[in-house]
Order: sequence, then structure tokens, then C-alpha cells
Amino acid sequence: MVKQSRDDPFVIKQNKSLSENDVHRKLDAAEGISWLEVVDITTYDFPYINHLLQLAYDDWCSEMPSLPEPYHAEWFITDHKGEVINREQQLSWSVNEGERSFLTEAVESCLLEGEISVVLGSHAEVCIATPILTRESRETFAVLVCVISGVDDSVLSFAKFMISSAANSFRTSFYKRFETIFVTDLLEMGKQAEREEQRRSILFRVVQSLHDKIDVDSVLTEVFDIIAGLYPEAQIQLLMSQDHHSRDPRVKSLQLHGQDHLCVRAFMEGRMLRLDTVSIHKEPSIEMAVPLIGKQGVYGVFHLIMKSTEIEEVDLELVSMLAGTAGSAFENAKLYEQSNLLVTELRLINELTKRLNQSLRLKEVFKFATEELLTIFKAEYCCITQIDKESSHFEIMSCNVPAMSKEYYPKDYGFSGLVYSTREPIILSDYKAYGKVTSQLMELTGSRSLIVAPLIVRGEVNGSIMLAHRNESFFSYENYKLLQILSPHIGLAIANASLHAEVRRMANRDMLTELYARHYLDDSIQEFQKKDEGGALIIVDIDKFKQINDTFGHQTGDKILKQVCSIIKTSVRKTDVAARWGGEELAVYLPGANVHSGYQLAEIIRLRVAMETNPSVTVSCGIAEWNRASEKISVESLFYSADMALYKAKNNGRNQAQISLSS
Repeated sequence: MVKQSRDDPFVIKQNKSLSENDVHRKLDAAEGISWLEVVDITTYDFPYINHLLQLAYDDWCSEMPSLPEPYHAEWFITDHKGEVINREQQLSWSVNEGERSFLTEAVESCLLEGEISVVLGSHAEVCIATPILTRESRETFAVLVCVISGVDDSVLSFAKFMISSAANSFRTSFYKRFETIFVTDLLEMGKQAEREEQRRSILFRVVQSLHDKIDVDSVLTEVFDIIAGLYPEAQIQLLMSQDHHSRDPRVKSLQLHGQDHLCVRAFMEGRMLRLDTVSIHKEPSIEMAVPLIGKQGVYGVFHLIMKSTEIEEVDLELVSMLAGTAGSAFENAKLYEQSNLLVTELRLINELTKRLNQSLRLKEVFKFATEELLTIFKAEYCCITQIDKESSHFEIMSCNVPAMSKEYYPKDYGFSGLVYSTREPIILSDYKAYGKVTSQLMELTGSRSLIVAPLIVRGEVNGSIMLAHRNESFFSYENYKLLQILSPHIGLAIANASLHAEVRRMANRDMLTELYARHYLDDSIQEFQKKDEGGALIIVDIDKFKQINDTFGHQTGDKILKQVCSIIKTSVRKTDVAARWGGEELAVYLPGANVHSGYQLAEIIRLRVAMETNPSVTVSCGIAEWNRASEKISVESLFYSADMALYKAKNNGRNQAQISLSS
């Protein structure tokens, strides 16, 4: 059996000339005859059968017996135009053309008449040309030529009969070859139809299977399984261009810096590319790069390497269609995943905003924001900073690293300084490899991954959020985007709490002296009396303050009042509460102290006022205390006792401190 290529022009032409209707018509006309015996060529096939004529001629020559002595025969086969098929015969023909012009004459006569042609030569030679006819239309598609030497008129008839028999034998060899190729072609077509049906079935199952998946990793796993099932020995990888982490070791990141790499070119051009190569075992192989394409772009590239014998040309289209289907399914799953993520983010934002706004206490807002951020991003460390308006430094407002609590940093320090200057968030996969910015948070915790977002309030950077983890490349691009979304809400909650704290501060403070207001002092003493064992109260009164106002004016009086208040603020402890009790009278409450501690502080204040005020003034002080042994524990009784002590100091000549007799 001779295998004929599907690209052979004869086969292509034969497929065109022999339609299904032609075969059925011939079968109907030849009942009881094998269907192959009615299959024939047409004049349209003549230009494409030279190869088949040569094969038939070779078969015929191997079976054709030689002539008996003393006869000698030389054989030629020509096509339908009279041109010799075999190159060696062409050379012999051309060499002897001058002596044997009768050869051309015999062939031309045979083609013209369509019958056997006999032409005599000059040296007892005779040329006999016999037409080779088609089965049905009796068209001449070839000429069998025989040049016989030593033939006279007595044996010419026998020679013609012999040549005619030889022509029939050649015709049989030709149609045997033709039928073999035709049947082989039909079988190949049947196999191809079967394979095409299998491909369609596979593609249908793939489409059905892939579009049932709504999980990205499930889609990719399904594609790997399908390709592995079709080509078990193929090496396959998926090189992804996006931030997609998969536990499947066959999914890797596409490095775009190698512009000449087959996969990079396929990704950039958005089409399948192939390269014929040789494996490490010196076997012919095919390397393919098939892009994973969706409607919104190219997501990655399938990289396949397999033996050349394992895949046919038509299978390349199947692989491309599989990748296209996988791309659509991947995109749908990705969009579904992103929509779910978006819904989750919206719920998260809503819940976070609701819970942040439940408290207007700044400390609670910072604490809650830190805890929530650690939970949401699964970070190990969180640090929230705020710009201190007085020092223009970043202050650590909340951090789960105790060593950094309440620390201050310059505006240009670390990653907070970087987001302050650029107003842009940062994502860092490896702090050690970065090396451009120094961060105490990263150094103290040994963290590698970091995301930072600025806290922007009313168009100004007011602080920053830093999330860190000790693992490299821990945070994803989705984490980075989510922090960008959450940071304005956290910044707004912090701003609201800060404004509320400022309003409360202003409501609790005396605007002129910046000491606490009397109602705040009263409330504070009440709270201390509920939990403490005792405390002391100092009432400070500026001596002859009315006279100062009358002499120097109220502006000078206000100035002196501010000076005295400044001295008090710089003299008391952080736990003490200094307030303006009314007019020129000031008060200081000392939690947990007794009258002796109160007296010492009162003396410090009295002496400093006398030395540091301008114009110079003096103050009188009254000190009282309470403890659990007191008959009556109340704010009123405590103030009454201190006021009586102040009255005594005034009556004794002013510029002195007196202790209440009831203390």
C-alpha cells in the first residue's frame, strides 16, 4: 500500500471531481460490479497524475517479462500532453531525438487519433504508441510507447497485439495504484471525520465542564486535566500575568522582561505560537505558547512541550480552541470572584464604618481600627500614626508593638514620611531587598511585607496606616486596593473623633486661661471621690485683682490672669486638675494627696507668681482635703473648706497659703 499525502494535488483534485452523487450514479449503472471498478479519473485530474503514472510504471516494469531474442524493446510512458514522465527516459528520448523523430510522430498520432499508432524507423526499428484510456469516458490520459528493433512485417501484427496487451497490463497497474490511493484517502477521511467528531465531543464536554466552574482554581485545574488527558506525555505550564496565587505548581508567574521568549511574544501578540525544536533526547518536539484570552484581555499563556509525533496539525486548532474556552471560563470565574469580593468589601466597609462611628472617643477609635485591620488583612503588625499639630511630627497613636507606643517621628522619616510626601499608598513584597527606606516598625518586628496608606482628611495627609507581616510577598494587590478603600473611612472616623474631642476640650476649657472650666472640675472631683481614698483642693485668688483692673485696665488684668494660669499649669502634675473657678479665683485638685502636699504646691505657686508676673502680683491660697474618714464627702463641702481657708489667708494679710481647720 502506498500512502498518498493529503496535500498531493491529485488527491485534492480527485476529491473535487468525485462527488458523492457521482459515485451513487455510477453504482446504480453498474449493478453487481465492485464500486471501486466504477471510480475513475476525469480530464481535470490529468495535470496531477504524473506521480501516480510513475508509480504504476514502476509496478508494471517489475512484472513485465522481456522480449525473446533477437528482439530488443525500449519502453516509455508519457502524460496526456506527450511528455515523458521518467527523467532517465527524458534523457534517452532527447539524446535519440535526432535519430528517432518517429517517436514523437508516433505519440502525437496516438494522442490525436486516440488509437494505437505505428511508425517505422530507419534501422529496422518500429515505434508503437498505445493510448491508455480512462474507464468511463475513454479519454487518453497517458501513452505507452515501445521501440522494438529487429521487427519485420511478418511479426508486426503480433508486436501490435503484444504492445496492446502490455498497455492493458499498465492500465491495470495504474488503476490498482489509483484504487489503493483512493481507498487510503477514503479511510483517512473517515479517520479524520472520526477524530473531528472526537474533537467536537471533547470541546463540547470542555465547554460544558468549564462553564460549570465558578472558582478560578477549579477552572485552571480542569484545563490542566483535559490537556493532560489528550496529551499524556506533554509538559505543560501556565504562566500568569496577574496577581494570581495558586497552590498548583504548574501555575507560575510570567516574566515579561524576556521579550524574545515564545511565551512573552504569544502574550504580547495575543495569538498561538509554535516552534519546532529538538528535545534533550534528540527527538523532534513542538513547543507551543497558547494565550489564555478573555474578552477583557490576555490573562496568561499555556506553555506546552511535546513530541512531534504526539500531535497533528489539526490538533493545534483544538488546543487553541481549548485555550480560548478556558480563557472565557477563567474570565467569568474571575469576574464572579471579583464581584463576590466587591460585595464582601462593601459589607466590610459598611460594618467597619458603622462600628467606627459608634464611638467618638479617639482612643477607642484607634484601638478598634487597629484590631479590625489586623483581622481583615491577617497582618501580624499594625501601626496607625497621626501628625501632631504642635510638633509637626508623626505620633504613634495605636500599635501592637509595645516598643513603639507613643513614639514621635519626623515627617520625612520612614514609610509614613514617604506616603506623606507622595500622598500615594505603598505595597512592598520584600523590605530587605528594597533597602531604600528605613523603618523602625520593620526593623523591630523583622517583617518583610508591608502595605501603607495615607490618612487624608479634607485634602491633607493627617497620618498613615502601616500593616506588616514577617513573610515575604504576604499581601496581595487586592489587599493593597482594599486598604486604599478603607483608609479614607478610617481617616474620617479619626477626624470626627478628633473634632468631637476638640469640641469637648473647648467645652471643658476656659477660653481665656486654657484651664479647665469649673463644671469639669466639679465632675472630675465627683469621679475621684467615688474611687479614691482622698484628695486635696487648692483655691488660688489673685490679690487686689479689681484694683489692678482699675489701675492698668482689663487687658492688663487678663494678661496677669494668663501669667498666673501659665505658672499653675507648669507647676502641677499631669494627674492634677487645674481650673478657673470664677473671676480671678483659680483651683487645683490633687487626686490622692493630702493638705501637706497641697500646701507645698500652693507655696510653689505663690512664690513663682510673686517673682514671675509682670506687673508683679501676689496670690492667696486656701487648702482643704477629704478622705474616707470625713463626716461629709462632697464637692460642695470640699470647696467650702478650701474657701474658708482662703478667706483666712486674705484676712491675715494676703500673699500666703492657709490650711482649712477642718482638714
